[in-house]
Amino acid sequence: MSVTTSGAEPVRTSLLAGLPVQERAVGAAGIDTAVLSGGDGPPMVLLHGPGEFAGIWSPVLNELVHSYLVIAPDLPGHGASAAPTAGMTRGWVNRWLDELISATCAEPPVLVGRVVGGAIGAAYAAAHPDRLSQLVLVDTIGLETFDPEPRFGLAMHRFLANPSMATYERFMDFCAFDLDTAKSRLGHRWSSYAKYAVDRAEDPGVQSAIGGMIGLYAPPMAPDLLATITVPTSMIWGREDAATTLAVAERASARYGWPLHVIDGAGDDPALDRPAEFIGTLLEAIGRGDGHDGH
Repeated sequence: MSVTTSGAEPVRTSLLAGLPVQERAVGAAGIDTAVLSGGDGPPMVLLHGPGEFAGIWSPVLNELVHSYLVIAPDLPGHGASAAPTAGMTRGWVNRWLDELISATCAEPPVLVGRVVGGAIGAAYAAAHPDRLSQLVLVDTIGLETFDPEPRFGLAMHRFLANPSMATYERFMDFCAFDLDTAKSRLGHRWSSYAKYAVDRAEDPGVQSAIGGMIGLYAPPMAPDLLATITVPTSMIWGREDAATTLAVAERASARYGWPLHVIDGAGDDPALDRPAEFIGTLLEAIGRGDGHDGH
């Protein structure tokens, strides 16, 4: 079983080199899924956002593998994962995630989902409450109508319409609170990450998968559905998120009783902006979630 390859495969290899994970292909819902896994302990599944891939979690992997068996897949049609030939539905994505968890986790995992990954996790938790131990939503879409700040939306559309290093960095300027510091912290990995992101965005299949995921999960999930989630649920948010503002998270926290943890000096990717703070906040959120019924 093999995962999808591209001309940027050496760049992907460079990006992943030295990380405490191994890459393998896992069959789930009829597709080959590229999965990074490493560490020892209870399982933790990390789901990235649209247009990304599992390597986005690289700033926090070194710490998380000390306490958890980390499972970080490329979402369907993203990175090196294949896309379903018949297209995606929420039901199919639930099946994909369920089979991925069955293949990689010996017990119900903590699921940490960011942006569309959080929306996928919330929908899955509502359908399969016994399959997760905890759910952590990170700057998640689908809680309300997706209404990013105009400059964020413009930068995103310009990158997807004309993927290049220049449009990617301009877009990331709005995703990150302090992109220069994040780039410096990542060192050589930043160049590999940016090149791979541009290569993937140039692929028509990846473009279709990005649009498909946003089309499925950007519309608000029904409040009645979210209210049925019984999995212990917490939220982590970057205070400076320009895509899904903190006010959205505050309203969801008040409505559903989900503890909200805010990270200062972070945009919509607090693991990139403030990795140490993100890890500490994540571990705090998981600990505080014990015994919480999600309401």
